[in-house]
Amino acid sequence: MTSFNYVITDEVGIHARPAGLLVKAAKAVSSKVMIKSGSKSADATKLMALMGLGVKKGNEVTVEVTGDNEAEDAAIIETFFKENL
Repeated sequence: MTSFNYVITDEVGIHARPAGLLVKAAKAVSSKVMIKSGSKSADATKLMALMGLGVKKGNEVTVEVTGDNEAEDAAIIETFFKENL
């Protein structure tokens, strides 16, 4: 498992538009991507689960990537976060 922490900079956090983009990005990689915020976690390919985390601007999330290409996939997902969230 490869993981990284990220502080959300989007003004309204993980809301519908960026959550939808995150789902597409997570489905595009071969590894499983999980997002953790506080005591909650969600599969990054599940839109409603992501929105259910209630992540706001300034919250820190932990992104865990597990799979055969996890290091490469984690870099792709981290770049996505920096550009969109």
